[in-house]
Order: sequence, then structure tokens, then C-alpha cells
Amino acid sequence: MTDPSNLSDYAAKMRRMSSNGTDLAVDARFVDMLAPRRATVLDIGCGIGNAVAALRTAGHETFGIDPAPEVLQVARELHEVSWFHELSATELTSETLADRRLPTRFDIVLMSGNVPAFLSESELAHTISVIAGLLAPGGRLVVGTTTHRRGGPADLDDCAAATSLSLTQRYSDWHLGDFEADSPWSVSVYVAPGIRHSADGPDGIHALRDRDTIAQRHDSPASQMDWAHE
Repeated sequence: MTDPSNLSDYAAKMRRMSSNGTDLAVDARFVDMLAPRRATVLDIGCGIGNAVAALRTAGHETFGIDPAPEVLQVARELHEVSWFHELSATELTSETLADRRLPTRFDIVLMSGNVPAFLSESELAHTISVIAGLLAPGGRLVVGTTTHRRGGPADLDDCAAATSLSLTQRYSDWHLGDFEADSPWSVSVYVAPGIRHSADGPDGIHALRDRDTIAQRHDSPASQMDWAHE
């Protein structure tokens, strides 16, 4: 794994940005939109923990891992200590998670902020393979990266092709912007096999009953009134 340079400077910069009110949780809002309620989420390369904290506030059981103690120190200063663990993407396995008493099955795995750029080609392939095994049926892997760097969309797609994951969406930003070949940034969403039950899906779905049930309920004025309010 390639270590990012000047971690102390990076940690200080992120601490200032957080104190100044910079929006550092936009990726968390994106994940919250995709996630079932009370989802289990893992943030790989969590940095100072803004996404973890925002998803916790939204009711999700979220944990962050990062290999940099300097950065995790800031996360633990700003948020709950138990949410964060010193662990690199290359060390990620169900066994290492269990050793830390963390979940080993996730509805969403998030990698934002160019985490794949710090992994070698073989490390990225291995990490994506491990993530595929950690996702629940219908679970999502969400990756935010610079487009034309190592670990960008092309590399991610190659790695995913060797697993059970399928690309479902790709955007140019966290606000669902259209992705083009020259887009400098990318947000890719991969899905694991299996079906997530609709009851655990997006809120606000009001499904009409089938026609036979509707016809039966229309037999009485009271039933018609009930139907009108469904």
C-alpha cells in the first residue's frame, strides 16, 4: 500500500476544514439515500470521520477504518472513539473485523476521497474481492475517485469484473451529476448479487393493492372511502 505523504499536515488541514464548517459529509448523504434504514456501513479510509458521524446521526450502524493514526486521532477527538479502528484496506478480512468486534456483513461499503489511488493494482483487486465477500445480498460498494488516476473507474471496473459485483450507477459527483469521459471525478456504485427486500428499501413507497383486492373492497361505500385514503 502506498502511504500518503504529510499525514500530520493532512490531519491538521481536515481539522481546520471541519472547524470552519466545510461540507465534509456529502458522501454520507449519498450513502444514506442508497441505504436501507438502520443499515450496517463500513467506511474504508474514513479520515477524520465526518461520513461515519453523519451516517450515525442518520441512524446507521457505521464504522470507519483508516491506516493513519494521525488522522484517526482527529476522528477520535471529534467523534466517538469506538467508531474508528486503525486498519488498512489491504488488511481487511472478515477475521480482522471480527477480531475488533466489528460486523462482518455490510449493507454498504464506502470508499471516498481517492482511497483506491493509494493501492497498487494487485492490492486494489484483492480489496475489491474481499469487499464483495463482506456485502449482504443486494449490498452496495460506493467509490468516489479521481477519474484519470490509478484506481479510477477503469481500474475499478476491471477489479469488479473478477468478482460478483456489478456496476449499477456512475456519476460525476455526489449530487448525481452525469458522468462523461472527461469528468474529473467519479462516483461508482456496484451491487452484490441477491435481492434486498423492498421493505428495507427507500422510504415513501405507497404501493397500490392488486386489482382483485381493489374490486372486492369497492363493494361497499365504507370500503371505497378506505381505498381512497390508501
